Amino acid sequence: MKSVLSLFKSAPKVKNAAYFSPGEDCLMAILEFIGAATSSLKICVFTISDDRITNAILAAHRKGIDIQLLTDNEKLFDKGSDIRQLAQTGIAVKIDNTPNHMHHKFAIMDHTQVLTGSYNWTRSAALYNHENVLVTSDAHVVAGYSGEFNQLWKEMERFR
Repeated sequence: MKSVLSLFKSAPKVKNAAYFSPGEDCLMAILEFIGAATSSLKICVFTISDDRITNAILAAHRKGIDIQLLTDNEKLFDKGSDIRQLAQTGIAVKIDNTPNHMHHKFAIMDHTQVLTGSYNWTRSAALYNHENVLVTSDAHVVAGYSGEFNQLWKEMERFR
């Protein structure tokens, strides 16, 4: 825990704040969060079908950001899902292998900030749904989400 806590000596890269939809606020927070990454992104989401988010992830990947993506095994095959496209570019993708849903929606940037909330990474979330996103650099919160991500990464199977 101490090594994670020691990363918090500088100011957060993205403003710590709460965002709400419908509207573009949550989407813009996600895009800013992804774009601010300088070394790593750990993404754990139920699904991704908003091409704007997919394009931001692909841009981060092209910049050399280490990206790990966890997602639900059933949502992977929904019409409009961008998960297969992301995996084909070489991004490490793992899927749950249970009959239940992996329903998380969070990301960890550079081991220093977390983005989380009810917001599904879909276009309809921005257009219609009442959803939320929270960005925080609280060290204890980041450590908790990092622990959950790492545990799920060990349990889930590689998508090929």
